[in-house]
Amino acid sequence: MKRTLSLLLLLTACAPAVQPPATAPVPAAAEDTCGAAPYASLVGQDGTALEKVLILKPVRIIRPGMAVTMDFSPARMNFDIGPDGRIARIFCG
Repeated sequence: MKRTLSLLLLLTACAPAVQPPATAPVPAAAEDTCGAAPYASLVGQDGTALEKVLILKPVRIIRPGMAVTMDFSPARMNFDIGPDGRIARIFCG
């Protein structure tokens, strides 16, 4: 019994290490698939600044506490409005 246990421990020590899974590729949301780059200057401005900008693409304005669906649309531009009423970030998805 002792010999079997020793042999089992020895074989376990020789087994190859399990490699962690490869990191996931960068999601498409990190890419500018919706053409948000030209609007980067709006970040930090009051949310009402969006009223003066013509955007002929799908747009979603997300306000604090607002329910948002989890659907992903790479062509949609999202404007995240912070609790202070200013545009906190712009992202695709």
